[in-house]
Amino acid sequence: MDKREIYSDPSRVSAVDGAVEVDGPDAVDIAMTPEAAEETSERLADQSIKARGQRRLKDYPHRGRDD
Repeated sequence: MDKREIYSDPSRVSAVDGAVEVDGPDAVDIAMTPEAAEETSERLADQSIKARGQRRLKDYPHRGRDD
């Protein structure tokens, strides 16, 4: 698995002419519809919670449920 650089600075987000623009590290520069931005924000929130849990639990021996 390739190691990507992990950035600690958040992206800048602006509403411009009915679109949402995101400028971030590593030359991230995108524009999306408000609807796409809303869905993206929900996905980011869900996955950030998951990633925090992974980071918190990575050094603890545990087993997942075998459902």
